[in-house]
Order: sequence, then C-alpha cells, then structure tokens
Amino acid sequence: MPIEIKDIVSKKILSEVKGYLDIGFTHSLNPYTGCAFACEYCYVREMPIQKFKDIPWGSWVDVKKNAAENYLREVSLLRRKNKPISIFMSSATDPYQPVEQKANITRSLLEEMDKNPPDSLQIQTRSPLVARDLDILLKLKEKCRIMVSMTIETDREDVKRIFSPYAPGIDLRVKALKKINDAGIHTQVSISPVLPFSPNFANMLQGITDRIWIDTLLIGDGQMGMRSKRLGMPQLFEANGWEKWYEKRIHLKVEKYFKARFPSEIIHVSKNSAYPF
Repeated sequence: MPIEIKDIVSKKILSEVKGYLDIGFTHSLNPYTGCAFACEYCYVREMPIQKFKDIPWGSWVDVKKNAAENYLREVSLLRRKNKPISIFMSSATDPYQPVEQKANITRSLLEEMDKNPPDSLQIQTRSPLVARDLDILLKLKEKCRIMVSMTIETDREDVKRIFSPYAPGIDLRVKALKKINDAGIHTQVSISPVLPFSPNFANMLQGITDRIWIDTLLIGDGQMGMRSKRLGMPQLFEANGWEKWYEKRIHLKVEKYFKARFPSEIIHVSKNSAYPF
C-alpha cells in the first residue's frame, strides 16, 4: 500500500490521559499521527483523526518533526509544577512503524527522555524495530521505570494475514522481545486483541516476557465493542469460522489457558487499559 508521508509541526506532544488509560498513566505520547500497519481491527479508524481524512487509514502518516523539542518544553513545565509524568507511548499510532527507520522521531524522544526522564514509560508496539533502541532503553532504565510491551495477538500467521497483513511477522516480534527481555528490560506481551491462536501459543511466549496482558475487541476498543462492530469485526470472524473467538466472555477462557501455563500473578485481563507498574 502506498503511504503518504508528511512532516508536520505539532503544538504539543504530551496529552493528558482520559478514558481507558486513566488508571495510572498521566500522559499519552504519539510520535506520529496515522499508522502504516493498518490493522483491520484498529479502533483509531473510528476516531476523528481518521474520520476527517479523505484517504484510508493506513495510507497516510504525519511525522511530528518537533516532537523532542515539545517533550523538553512540556516536561520542564510539568516538573516546575511538581506534576507526575507517567507516559504511555503510544495510544493512537505505533512508535516503531516503518517511517521510524528514517525519521527517528521515537529515538529522538528517547534521547531527550534520557536527559529529562519521566517517572515511568511504557512503550507499546508491534514492531521488532524497538530492539534497535536497546542502547538508549538500558540507559533510561537507570533513571525511570520502563517497560516494553509487544503486541502479539496470535501465534498463527494465517490469522495475522487476515487481520493485520501489513504488520511485522510474529516470529520477528518474539525475537525482538526476547532480546530486550534478556538485556534486563521489563517486558510485556500484549494479546490485544485476542485473535484465534493455536494450543501451542504459550510455548512461543515462554522466557520472553515478565507479564501477559489480555484484551479483546469487546473490551478494548474504547466503546465496549461498538467501534469493533462498526469496523465489521463480527462479520470477519464469522466469515472465517471463528465465531467462538468473538464471544463476550472469551477473555475468561484465554485467561484460564495462560494461567495454566504461567504463574497466575503475571496474567492480567483488561478492564479498560494496561498499567504495568
């Protein structure tokens, strides 16, 4: 899919959290607007940033060129006011989507955080590119609480091809998260949303994560499944014979599966969001 990439100057980079992130995080941070991974189930498709666009979600990305400058200014102001700074990066984009390889906006933010650290940082991605920045993450680990959360919704590539054909391969994500975990960075596997997976899924995740987060399309789209319904997710599951994976209580079955294979204290089921610390 061709991608329209545009450099923009943003007024702010930190947004005060509300809604599903408001259980410990104070701010969200999105280095980009738009996302080239274009996952079919992405709830951002139903948000105003896409609704007012005349080109499809996944075909455009705005690059916030002044993100690091904004971060420095905004964090300095928050510190002067003695405000806590606990950042979720990112809530409406992927900070390590392909454009990051050249634009380096996320890396520039981490470099600025190394000099002016938040209290805590969760990086949420589905890209193995995050392992590129292990050098900065290790330095930042000494100054704030940090966790890298990797979205791994399934262990089946055939399922991934239907729901997120432009996202990185599952094995690449697993290898990247293992590298980060082996280096001593706190890691999480985000099964978000739950997609059909094989009985061997748990084996793939052994030894790569300190925490497993379970979320579903009926819980995690910000409108208790209404956005997912408008995106046609019930029909997509049904068309592929996976109706049972769209059940209202599927999270309980998935939780039971993982608690039988991992220490129960590292398994967490979303009510609205994922606060790791």
